[in-house]
Amino acid sequence: MFIEQLLLKDFRNYEQLDITFENKVNVILGENAQGKTNVMESIFVLAMAKSHRTSNDKELIRWDQEYGKIEGRVQKQYGSLPMQLVISKRGKKARLNHIEQQRLSQYVGNMNVVMFAPEDLNLVKGSPQVRRRFIDMEIGQVSPIYLHDMSQYQKILQQRNHYLKMMQLKKQNDQTMLEILTEQFIHTAVKIVAKRFEFLLLLEKWAQPIHNGISRGLETLKIEYKPSLEVSEDQELSKMIASFEEKFYKVKEREIERGTTLFGPHRDDLLFFVNERDVQTFGSQGQQRTTALSLKLAEIELIQSEISEYPILLLDDVLSELDDYRQSHLLNTIQGKVQTFVTTTSIDGIDHQTLKNAATFTVDSGTINKRN
Repeated sequence: MFIEQLLLKDFRNYEQLDITFENKVNVILGENAQGKTNVMESIFVLAMAKSHRTSNDKELIRWDQEYGKIEGRVQKQYGSLPMQLVISKRGKKARLNHIEQQRLSQYVGNMNVVMFAPEDLNLVKGSPQVRRRFIDMEIGQVSPIYLHDMSQYQKILQQRNHYLKMMQLKKQNDQTMLEILTEQFIHTAVKIVAKRFEFLLLLEKWAQPIHNGISRGLETLKIEYKPSLEVSEDQELSKMIASFEEKFYKVKEREIERGTTLFGPHRDDLLFFVNERDVQTFGSQGQQRTTALSLKLAEIELIQSEISEYPILLLDDVLSELDDYRQSHLLNTIQGKVQTFVTTTSIDGIDHQTLKNAATFTVDSGTINKRN
């Protein structure tokens, strides 16, 4: 798949933009703070209905405007798909093929993207929240059911936390109500945990040979999902439910004391091991970067294996963060396979055929021009 046309209205610093792209590498050149990353973000938001940079949608709307709009025409195996997302202070409205979608979970997944930005190099050494977001975003692209389950989970978690807070403050004491909320919570939580186990096994399968290749055969990568209570991928759902029930029974008093839910998918983490050593704690910066790069390249292959089409790759200012060898490995891997967008202030230091054959655009103060 590839995005052929992108239209923006009052998105970030773009008052108006109508641009066509080619199904190859598209390089977006410009100084900092001119709007390069905003173009990348708009493609990401069009696909995912949320930003990778902010959780506050109002920031996406141009200053003093009522709403922002992103439209795109995406070419897929079966033909052209018009997509539209309108972001206003009241929320988001999404259209596919000019038809408004009732739920965002029906919309997300129709255009697939993999974003690689400098902050993704923190995937390994950053906080567990960064890794959970990574898992949720990627599974959500290939599984609308997971998106729906996550949405339900967040609502129930919010209700349960609110009720625990009320119990902590002695404003509520209905144990039956807490049990009902806990039961709803567990049934949604186990579906999420089971899907994460399944996804991470697939991701590891794709990431291992890639990591081995980048490390010239010297390193073996392992990915381990670390739930906040002891369950495993080979457990049946009924046994997983029993483990959750047992755990929550044990910590019930502590949860009431603290006024919050102490276990569940919102507290899980991922561990990465290179040659059996924890990369986060013992890995060099080079190993951490190779791990992050391997995961991103594995995502591309995993999505292709799930939906039979390659996603669109967004490389936002990341080439300058990688050494020559990792740059070359990345560019060789995507060559001729994936529509790719690269933002950079200069391509002078990057000597690679892929960029020499790229379509190049220059950005200056929220306007884009194609170089001949």
